[in-house]
Amino acid sequence: MLTHLLGAALLAVSAQASPPAVSAQNASLSQESKALLRCSAAFAVVSHGQSISNEAALKWPPLDTRGREFFVRALAQLMDETGLDRAGISQLVSAEAQRLWDDGEIEAVMPACLVMLDASGV
Repeated sequence: MLTHLLGAALLAVSAQASPPAVSAQNASLSQESKALLRCSAAFAVVSHGQSISNEAALKWPPLDTRGREFFVRALAQLMDETGLDRAGISQLVSAEAQRLWDDGEIEAVMPACLVMLDASGV
């Protein structure tokens, strides 16, 4: 499951815009769930960058273990909340990762996401 979900998020950098149904689903999420989604997507993008020695990604703490665990737990929670299956959650997180990448927001969200990671106990 982790490989499938993480792979989908990491491929988001080259994905096209999300279908309208995914955008509508994202809009109906609670603020907490939106934060989980945003941070999961950011962690996936940064973790991938770290795995290929991207200089910008390497400035953040290593996310290979804790970031992946956060990702899995957060997306499981989102699956429960939304009723989406793995494919639906993959689309949701891929669209968010693409949005963060396109809007250049990774750097801006990472500090708050790292606080969220620490608070999660992962």
